[in-house]
Amino acid sequence: MSEKSSVEIEAKDLAETEAAKLRYRDLSFRWQMVMAAMTACSIALAINQIFNLGFFVGYVMLDSRYMYLITGIMLSMVFITFPANKRSPRHVPWYDVAIMLIIAVIFSYFAFYAERIVLEAWEYSAPPLGIWLAMITWAIVLEGGRRAGGWPVFFIVVVFSFYPTFADSLPNVIAALSIPVQDAAIFHVLGEESLFGIPMRVFAQLVFGFLVFGISLQYTGGGPFFINLAFALLGHKRGGPAKVSIFSSGLMGSMSGGPISNVLTTGPLSIPAMRRVGFSKEYAAGVEACASTGGVFMPPIMGATAFVMASFLNISYVTVAIAAIVPSVLYFFGLFMQIDAYAARENLAGLPREELPKIGQVFKDGWYFLAVFAALIWMLVFLQREAVAPFYATALLLVINQFTSHRLSLDKFMQLVATMGKLLAELAGILAAIGLIIGGLAVTGIAGTIANDLVYLAGENTLVLLLMGALTSFILGIGMTVTAAYIFLAIVLVPALTNSGLNPLASHMFVMYWGMLSFITPPVALAAFAAASVAHVSPMRAGLAAMRLGAIIYFVPFFFVFNPALLLQGSAMENLQAVSTALVGVALVSAALQGYLIGIGHLGKGSMGMFVRIFIGLSGLTLALPAGGMFGFSQIFLFVLAAIFMGAGLTARKFLAADV
Repeated sequence: MSEKSSVEIEAKDLAETEAAKLRYRDLSFRWQMVMAAMTACSIALAINQIFNLGFFVGYVMLDSRYMYLITGIMLSMVFITFPANKRSPRHVPWYDVAIMLIIAVIFSYFAFYAERIVLEAWEYSAPPLGIWLAMITWAIVLEGGRRAGGWPVFFIVVVFSFYPTFADSLPNVIAALSIPVQDAAIFHVLGEESLFGIPMRVFAQLVFGFLVFGISLQYTGGGPFFINLAFALLGHKRGGPAKVSIFSSGLMGSMSGGPISNVLTTGPLSIPAMRRVGFSKEYAAGVEACASTGGVFMPPIMGATAFVMASFLNISYVTVAIAAIVPSVLYFFGLFMQIDAYAARENLAGLPREELPKIGQVFKDGWYFLAVFAALIWMLVFLQREAVAPFYATALLLVINQFTSHRLSLDKFMQLVATMGKLLAELAGILAAIGLIIGGLAVTGIAGTIANDLVYLAGENTLVLLLMGALTSFILGIGMTVTAAYIFLAIVLVPALTNSGLNPLASHMFVMYWGMLSFITPPVALAAFAAASVAHVSPMRAGLAAMRLGAIIYFVPFFFVFNPALLLQGSAMENLQAVSTALVGVALVSAALQGYLIGIGHLGKGSMGMFVRIFIGLSGLTLALPAGGMFGFSQIFLFVLAAIFMGAGLTARKFLAADV
């Protein structure tokens, strides 16, 4: 368990397996060097622009020129990383080389004329050559989105990016003035609201550094450190290996922002350990899937979505991260309580202490990971240096790491750069394509119309609108990444929620949370299916177990929308009251889901046992529902109602005492 080398080998092998599943090419050494050079150029450009270095000669590059250059490089990386089809998984064919050359010519042209594009407003009236190059770029971005994000992303982007060209022929509800295809092309490519809109701007100016930091943390041994730390702290507790999964997967997920890759990194250690102490295969897979998915909305990093959200709301990233604290605590607290109840019900002990890593040795080997993490949070929260903080943290990490047993060899450093390049290419391909959706809606002005229509369809009933939003978010989350689904819904759905009187931050968080639920909800449940492959169990059984374990997340978004105090948006007293009652409520809901209440015992079996669990669950939901807010219930009323439900449940349990 404490052998770092074996952990690193397993994590590396699994990462390579996952890469193959995600359609990455198995590149030759020559193309690996090309990718490394392009990745280095991208990082150098980003550092120069973000730190305003002026290339050390005082030349300050126009933001639009920077965007053309870095986007051109990363789009080229998409066509190296992702094959067009299954027939070219190991080599880069001539047509991909041709596309890269075309990208180099077109984006160099746009970068050269960056000042003229801005000053002469080419997005509305470009010269003939600019129009043709914009149309070619449009097609290339669509293909890049297909390769990086798959067919669902491609079809959605095609419809919305071409929408301005046929908007006048649609039904009145979604109709708008149409424009010629060439005008749509120059708006998409030469303007600041489409290809280079919020998704790509946030990616190139904020998210970039956090991706570099997250990958560097994993390749310098951060993953094994957090896993061993979790085993040292929790491995011996009741149901310990499952609690280890929550701790380690939550931290890893916060860094990577990818539930599936997180499952395949931490799962091979946590799932066998859970099986060893008596957890069923499907339960172990469900725990790992839920923990890995929850890491995506766990501060401080929260993947890329938090930065995009901050840009949409025009607030600081720290504000978004602080708002996410309580919902993520409630989610992981619910998981912890369910696991503890399940372990108590089934008499599942932890692992023997002598087999676990020693806490002192773990800290001695990896203290600097916590120090770097603390430095990052300090720069984010107290210095408010969101753009530069991850670069400083990465530099500090790499310097300290070279004086430890985890120091990077040249070969491992090249692996780090290669992984970084793949991730940059994947996100750039998806976000560039998603930007075209924003452009299609912006040039027609249809986004506001859709928002009003949704409010009208809901009959101005906010709860109905929220249910519509939840279903839409879930469906889009099936075919898109969390960030891509969130961006789409932030344009189309969130305005409808805010127009109905809901808190803007709560509305944005609502669609982000529901967009993630597809990772643990059948019939898709990608994170659960990945965990099922590690646990060697039926994917659907793992998905159902994950759905049951993560059940609290289905309720939490409604709670903070009804009363933003759960996002720490109220007064200190309102926040304290909402959080404390929510924690108790979540504990009771967890007990009802698992059929075991800590301090009381089994809640019974059969129909009468189900009756007891329903009333205990209703008591918990009533307590978790914030007072005030949309429904205006007083805290006293909620306490009384919760006490009635609890009393009914415990009274019914007394009749089952002989059977428990």
